[in-house]
Amino acid sequence: MSGLEVRALEKSFGGITVAKDINVRLLPGARTALIGPNGSGKSTFANLITGILAPDSGTIQLDGRDIRPLKEADRVKAGIAKTFQITTLFKELTVRENVRLPLLERYGRALTWRRRAQSWPTVEDEIAAQLESLNLTPIADLRVADLAYGQQRLVELAMTLVLRPRVLILDEPAAGVPSSDSQLIIDAIEALPKDLSVLIIEHDMKLVFRVAQSIIVMVNGEILTEGPPNAIAADPRVRDLYLGGRHD
Repeated sequence: MSGLEVRALEKSFGGITVAKDINVRLLPGARTALIGPNGSGKSTFANLITGILAPDSGTIQLDGRDIRPLKEADRVKAGIAKTFQITTLFKELTVRENVRLPLLERYGRALTWRRRAQSWPTVEDEIAAQLESLNLTPIADLRVADLAYGQQRLVELAMTLVLRPRVLILDEPAAGVPSSDSQLIIDAIEALPKDLSVLIIEHDMKLVFRVAQSIIVMVNGEILTEGPPNAIAADPRVRDLYLGGRHD
C-alpha cells in the first residue's frame, strides 16, 4: 500500500525557487489532479518525479524504494510513466504497430518488432487486450496519421499502459482535443486499472472534477491546498487564483 511518496521536495534555478517543500502521497488506485495557474510548477513537479530534473533536496519513494538515484529510463522500468502534452507517436505506423513497440521493449525484443505477429502470440494477445480496453480495436490497423487527435491521445495512453506502470502521470491529456472528443479522454481515465496511481495535470476543470478523487492546487512552486473536489471548488482562494471565482 506504499505507493508514491514525496517529502520536502525542493528545486531552484539560480535564485528562483520552482518547487518548495512539496509533500505528496499517491496510494495505489489514487486519482489525483494537480492544478494551478501557468508557471505554478506543475510540470516541474512531474519532471522531478520522472527523473527529467534532479531535485535539490527531498525524497522520492516508490513502494518504499528510494528512486532519486535512478535515471529517467530506469524510473520507467521501476513503474513511473508519463504521457505528454503533445503526442509522441510514429504517425506512419498503424495503431497496433505503435503499441507493439514499447511492449517489445518491455520484453527485451525491440529489434524484432517487424517480425510476423504470429512469432510472438503472447505479445499480440496483450496488444489486443490493451486496444480493447481503450476501444481502439476497430482502428487497430489504421495509420496513426489518419486518426483524429483525440484518438491519437488514446494510442499514446495505450503505449504507456503496456509498460505496466504503477504510477501514471497524465500531462494535460485533454490538451488540443476538441470538446466534442473530450468524453473519449474521460472514458479512458475512468477505465484505467483500479490499482494504478494516477496524477492528472490538467487545465480542463470539467475533466478534473469529473475524474479526480482529490485535487492538489499549486501556486508559485508550493502547494496551496489539497482536498476532495467539493472542498476545492468551495475554497475562495482557489476560486480567486484559478477557477475565476466560480465553478460550473
